[in-house]
Amino acid sequence: MAVATQAEKTVSVPPRGFTERLYGYIVWGGIALVLIWSWGPAEMVRFLNLFTDASNMADYAGGFLSPNFRDWHYYVEEMILTVQIAVWGTVLAIVVGIPFALLSSSNIAPIWIVQPVRRLMDATRAINELVFAVLFVTAVGLGPFAGVMALFVHNTGIIAKLFSEAVEAVDPRPVEGIRATGATRLQEIVFGVVPQVAPLWISFSLYRFETNVRQATVLGIVGAGGIGQVLFESIRSFLYAETAAIILIVIVTVSIVDILSAQLRKVVI
Repeated sequence: MAVATQAEKTVSVPPRGFTERLYGYIVWGGIALVLIWSWGPAEMVRFLNLFTDASNMADYAGGFLSPNFRDWHYYVEEMILTVQIAVWGTVLAIVVGIPFALLSSSNIAPIWIVQPVRRLMDATRAINELVFAVLFVTAVGLGPFAGVMALFVHNTGIIAKLFSEAVEAVDPRPVEGIRATGATRLQEIVFGVVPQVAPLWISFSLYRFETNVRQATVLGIVGAGGIGQVLFESIRSFLYAETAAIILIVIVTVSIVDILSAQLRKVVI
């Protein structure tokens, strides 16, 4: 058998056209202009202060070097409550987000439905969880339920966005095959779309749960329950040792959630 020459082994790549190269230059030039435009307002020139004032940061961080776990039972209880807030906020967002995701998918719903639903989901994503938490604290009072509702509303928009992108990327051939059997629109979605996107949906859901555990630790600052409220009170009272203990518990909890989510993804997907 003749040995192929190096030229035969090399796969020829067609040269890029002038229009394609020009478009690439415009995109990269636009990115550079945006970075230059935002340099001054973002005070990026103060980046050097991270090095010139490093001693100040070291002095402040020194107060966190001796964690005080005297009330660790209380901290762990509040951290568990924070996880529970994240669980319910995520589950509610998934349940409500799936219909909105389907209505946001251009290959499922007509354009006159897709665009209004997408704008509604944009609004829920644009408003931070803390803002929603303040609104719900005002409406339902202090406590974990306000945190659950804040995570639920904000994450509904995120879940709908992620899930709809997965739906729009499905292979249309299985859906067309099911349609050819005379199936209804709902049957096309249940048997043709959902089986294709289920692994991605599960992965996105677990990722959002991990994120919500971290976000729920902050909601307590505005009275939405969980470890955040304890953390805020410790920082405000200059109890650095107690603050360090709380932060370590949060880090350990988030790490455990991340490990369990990774293992769950391997089993389910």
